[in-house]
Amino acid sequence: MNILSIVIIAFLVLETLNVMLLYFTPDSNRGNGMGAFKAFEKSKADPEVHSMVSYLINWVAGTKLIFIALLIVILITGNETTQIFSVIALILSIALFYWRLFPIIRKMDAKDQITPKGYSKILAIMIGCFIAIFSIALAVYLIFFQAV
Repeated sequence: MNILSIVIIAFLVLETLNVMLLYFTPDSNRGNGMGAFKAFEKSKADPEVHSMVSYLINWVAGTKLIFIALLIVILITGNETTQIFSVIALILSIALFYWRLFPIIRKMDAKDQITPKGYSKILAIMIGCFIAIFSIALAVYLIFFQAV
């Protein structure tokens, strides 16, 4: 098992926990739970809106499951080149958070729509750490372990 496999497995574990949270306790304020968003509780007052919010939560969880399944297939059947490109794809796709999602959650945080206050910064740091860990693992692998 190489360093790329290790970071992919760690990511798989975290994402699996997030999927379980979204499916079984979506109103939690842990992980990617919706409990941090004050609007989630408000959505329960309008059944039509809450149905749409619940659908989107489950859609996100289902999409995460697709990535989890693909990463498991890559770990089981993919060669090292496939793992390299998978880690690059993870870095790029996770970095997209800063393009679309971070501006929205930062604005919500500024308008006191999220608890705890400052959650957007914590999330930005956490996602930055994911990118950094993947990038470091990729660099370590390419510098020290790849047979060229």
